[in-house]
Amino acid sequence: MIRKRLLALLLCVGLLAGGKAGAVTLYTASSFAGEDESAAVYADLLRSFEETYGCVILDRSSASNESWKRGVLHDFAAGNEPDILFFFAHGADSAPILSRVVPISRILADYPEMNLPVSEALREADGEVYAIPVRPFWEGLLCNTELFDRCGLPLPDTWEHLMEDIRGFREQGIIPFAVSLIDSPHYIAEMVLLACASAEEQQARPKSYEEIPESWFQAMALLRELNEAGAFPDHPGLVDEHMANALFRNGQAAIQADGVWFAHQLTEEEMLRTAVLPMPAKTGNERPDAYIGGVSMGFYLTRRAYEQPSVRDLAVQLLGYLTSDQSRRRLAGSALSGLTESTAAALTGDDRLMLSPVQDAMNAAAREVWLMECIPAVAEGSMTPEECWRRVMELKPFQ
Repeated sequence: MIRKRLLALLLCVGLLAGGKAGAVTLYTASSFAGEDESAAVYADLLRSFEETYGCVILDRSSASNESWKRGVLHDFAAGNEPDILFFFAHGADSAPILSRVVPISRILADYPEMNLPVSEALREADGEVYAIPVRPFWEGLLCNTELFDRCGLPLPDTWEHLMEDIRGFREQGIIPFAVSLIDSPHYIAEMVLLACASAEEQQARPKSYEEIPESWFQAMALLRELNEAGAFPDHPGLVDEHMANALFRNGQAAIQADGVWFAHQLTEEEMLRTAVLPMPAKTGNERPDAYIGGVSMGFYLTRRAYEQPSVRDLAVQLLGYLTSDQSRRRLAGSALSGLTESTAAALTGDDRLMLSPVQDAMNAAAREVWLMECIPAVAEGSMTPEECWRRVMELKPFQ
């Protein structure tokens, strides 16, 4: 069996001498695109694989947002999935595609020589691991330290300091938070939950409206309070992710609730003036300050590729190539890349909590209602926290 696979791969390599006419074509998709610092590395890895194996790789990568997620799931539903996919794992996002991707255990049974890594963090409810991760993630408060120093305001390391900062920046004509409620509201949604909930409450996955922790209602009410206090840009429902990023990078906003993906877009100079802090807990909450973090995405091999004899061996090789130790180091760079020593130490300190996002545990329908409909409406005052959670729970988000 191994000898046959090697012969097939040698035939692919042999195409290098005679051009790519008749070469095997592989289809890939990922979120390594746009301003992600790993986009160029990913493209280089694909080109290198093409040159080595004489193949053609057609890539459909796009920056990660809710539209991209829906597009990937639509492709799977339409039978138009790629051969290799970099996508979310171990959560509601991955559930719709699991029947169309290959468990790592099966690949290892057929290709033991590949030595593919198996991540326990991405083991799905059925007991199988389908994805191979290449980088961890974190989310927190990115703070422009130059603005804090210039305005004489403390970093938001306590709730009292955060509220002082909101008032102080507004008085000096600076937007406290660069926030988009149109296409990336999940960052601020997760942050207000962190501010109000204990670790156990934040990790709760209620089955009914009656089981929702009281702190979840408080978090939605806090979203409205922050907006009324002037924490967000004026008319936040008109600010998209690109605009929010520009506000922070141009020094028009002091804080951005975001993650490692945005940090990877910042220049070295921008990172030198950026500190990453956890979301402070409100007074009376005994939870230590916390970040959102963990491992959420990985590379998949689809059944469509695995069940095509002309594609299978090469697709397995590409999966192994993209998830090799060297490739993973190149794609990851570092989850702490560019951060100051003190910030990196804070993110890895033993006294810091890294909690998985609530939205990752929701099914797609409930998540879209919560983020794209409820969050903007609650922030602007046209929906109450109770109405928000009733709408979400009607869609059985955690079942």
